[in-house]
Amino acid sequence: MPSRPAILAEKRVDNDTLKGVKVMVIDDSNTIRRSAEIFLNQAGCEVILAQDGFDALSKITDHEPHVVFVDIMMPRLDGYQTCSLIKRNAKYRSTPVIMLSSKDGLFDRARGRMVGSDEYLTKPFTKDTLLTAVREHACSGV
Repeated sequence: MPSRPAILAEKRVDNDTLKGVKVMVIDDSNTIRRSAEIFLNQAGCEVILAQDGFDALSKITDHEPHVVFVDIMMPRLDGYQTCSLIKRNAKYRSTPVIMLSSKDGLFDRARGRMVGSDEYLTKPFTKDTLLTAVREHACSGV
């Protein structure tokens, strides 16, 4: 088992790898957006918030995020439609899109894959699952 200083040093290195990573969080829930923003800011990420798909699509070209989290159930433009529109654009096709949902069904996961999502996280997510997803998807391309 590594010593406590070694574990702390490892966590510091992990957080340093997230500095400057731009993460967009699209969710109609203010609570989810704020929770994700706090977790991501603590890790050194630059966070872009959007309350629905239309809001996200207007912000994505200005900010060019390295990874996008999108809630499935949103009014006007849902997460599946938003993901599909992002992935259809040649400029953002390789941008990882991670679906967020309170549902954990096989159908929902499959539908997410069909529209091009890279991963599926169940809400409520933890700080660790959120940061792990960012590390896995964004850090390889940053």
